[in-house]
Amino acid sequence: MSKISKRKNKPKKKFHQRKGFILTTGITIGVVFVAALYQTSVYFSTNESCMVCHVHPHAEESWQLSVHVNNGSGVMVNCVDCHLPPTDNTWAHYSAKAVLGARDVWGYLTKDSADFNWEQKSELEHAVKYIPNESCVKCHQNLFPEGVTDDGITAHLYYEENAEKLDLQCISCHLDAGHYNPNYAHGQMVGIPGMSGAYDVDTSLYFKEATQIATFADFREQIPGTAISFNMIAIDGGTFKMGSPEKESFRNSDESPQHEVTVSPFFMAEIETTWDQYWAFYAETMSEGRTPPEVVYENNLNALGVDAISGPTPPFGYPDQGWGQGDRPAITMTHYAAETYCQWLSEKTGKKYRLPTEAEWEYAARGGTESAYFFPGNPKEFSNQGFMRNIFKPKTDSISYYVVYDYNSSGRTQLPSEVMPNPFGLKNMLGNVLEYTADKYDPDAYNKRTGVTVNPVVTEGEEWVVRGGYYNSDAAEVRSASRFQTHHDDWLRTDPQQPKSIWWYSDIKGIGFRVVCESEF
Repeated sequence: MSKISKRKNKPKKKFHQRKGFILTTGITIGVVFVAALYQTSVYFSTNESCMVCHVHPHAEESWQLSVHVNNGSGVMVNCVDCHLPPTDNTWAHYSAKAVLGARDVWGYLTKDSADFNWEQKSELEHAVKYIPNESCVKCHQNLFPEGVTDDGITAHLYYEENAEKLDLQCISCHLDAGHYNPNYAHGQMVGIPGMSGAYDVDTSLYFKEATQIATFADFREQIPGTAISFNMIAIDGGTFKMGSPEKESFRNSDESPQHEVTVSPFFMAEIETTWDQYWAFYAETMSEGRTPPEVVYENNLNALGVDAISGPTPPFGYPDQGWGQGDRPAITMTHYAAETYCQWLSEKTGKKYRLPTEAEWEYAARGGTESAYFFPGNPKEFSNQGFMRNIFKPKTDSISYYVVYDYNSSGRTQLPSEVMPNPFGLKNMLGNVLEYTADKYDPDAYNKRTGVTVNPVVTEGEEWVVRGGYYNSDAAEVRSASRFQTHHDDWLRTDPQQPKSIWWYSDIKGIGFRVVCESEF
């Protein structure tokens, strides 16, 4: 049979079996799929779709009031413009979109929005995780537009020179750009906040003299020329074991070896230095920022009397972060500022006020106890660290009575009335804010001591010892023996001033101090 006849007798394929049909169908399905995927992406890029999961009214209301919407140009910046990498970085944009979208849907389906702490999630520490810096730069390509202030020029020049080296983030200075915050200020503070609070009284009520003490006992100090007073607790001297035992959970190497230390009697403030107290100091010593730091150091070293002390320059923004002032702990000042406060307080009262030594601080924090905390409990029970904490929550029944820490702080400082005192009558020795000490940090300091050390002070080192942990610390970090150090340069990372401020930190919120007064008895 010929080849031609074979072809004629070969059965024809049905239409849906032909290669052309299969190819066309595949292409059509692919086009439809891509189109559907694109339309899905478009929908989930709208502000309305974002609000489906972000049901809290704060998000939409603050966005509409922000300069990204409420501005003179009429340009509206959308959610995806800030919260996702730019679309020209395709993989980063869509992968971030998928991850955030899945997280939002999961949270919407499994969590109760009433339990969310929206204010805490608005803080820089949380917000910086969801604002890719490249998205800011994509829109704001001209950092020196018409009308920018001199301070703005200085800040943006600093950013251009150090953005990559220091990993600077635009949101660090522009936190309220996308979500309006009435308590956020982008500029130098004007006036003295305390004047509208503790100072708004009849001057006849101001104290004429400091408290006179005749015995070694608790007393209430009065700052002459102000309406400010505060409690000082008499701390009997004694010998204690400084550092942590080897079996203590979460101990660090710089807490070893545990050794005996003797401290002399002293007075310690019942609570951390408050804003009311600090603003009183600021009001009397405030100085301009034009004086070179070395001149300020020399002046204060030789200052005779209160009037000769040079105090802090005005901070940028509100140093209280909008959390409240009054009896809340004063925060964000440098170690030098805390020391200058003590110098001022000493001149005002005629007593010898200073920062506590590290040994005095731990002795007072322990309150006569030798356990990890001055209250019952094991750090493992309270800590939120470890895989099992994804299943079982940590215990909080006793620690929350005494400590403001990550699990109960709502991401901010709290009033001293929120906690109970330790056995010595001191509040917030653990948690709330890190507290400066008079010691330089040496990780090997304890190894250099032998026998019973009396009133030790470390005077050599680059950074200062800070103690107690703060409002964002895990329970493992607020143990009585836990040691930390300042990070001076990093805490000034976003400060554009040259020279940088010697009074205020720009990149740490949870730092403060309390004073001690030397005993003459």
